[in-house]
Amino acid sequence: MDTNNQNKDKLTKTFIRDAFEPDFTAALEHAAKSNTPLTLVTSDIDRFLFINQDHGMKVGDQVLQRVAEVFNTETPDDTKVYRYGGDEFYLMFPNTTREQALLTMERIRLEIAKPYAYGASELKVHISMGIASYPIDGGDLTELQRQADQALYRTKKKGGKQISLAYDEKMIPKTVHFTETQLERLGKLADELSITEARLLREALDDLISKYTSTKLGFDPPPPR
Repeated sequence: MDTNNQNKDKLTKTFIRDAFEPDFTAALEHAAKSNTPLTLVTSDIDRFLFINQDHGMKVGDQVLQRVAEVFNTETPDDTKVYRYGGDEFYLMFPNTTREQALLTMERIRLEIAKPYAYGASELKVHISMGIASYPIDGGDLTELQRQADQALYRTKKKGGKQISLAYDEKMIPKTVHFTETQLERLGKLADELSITEARLLREALDDLISKYTSTKLGFDPPPPR
């Protein structure tokens, strides 16, 4: 476990968001060289906004601390936990398939859901999760984050309190119109990044949806990529 306090969130003692990308990129390179799986879990706390509103931010902080503590103590020693933002946590499982991670996270989900005294309030706290794994769900950081975030989104749509695995979503043809300049710039960018134009457009659409729907959904959507 990294002992550099600069990489740790003061409240939860988990790793900070800025540490995630370099850590995961290095772990992904190792997984590719060693031909081993690497699993990403995205998680957030159900109705966390209402916990803060109904019980106060002090209780909200205690909920964050307990969730982080359970994540840290109930996962393998090589697992890294990150506070990605607000009540959203990322967990990185080296040398772990998504099915193995699912079993671990389901046990953790049930543990967190047990009644627990947060200050003067006894609450049942529930978490939602999405899971994606290298190489089955993607070959790079951006795609694995997208897959895990989409799985988390499906969990939320189903009412939370559960876990969803990534899967190949059906592509639906839709007629759109772009200017010639836009298409030229899109093609150039895709060539420079060595990825497909379709993937760039999917990422842009995810960002657009996140920007305009956060308040309507009642929870924070996946962060822009």
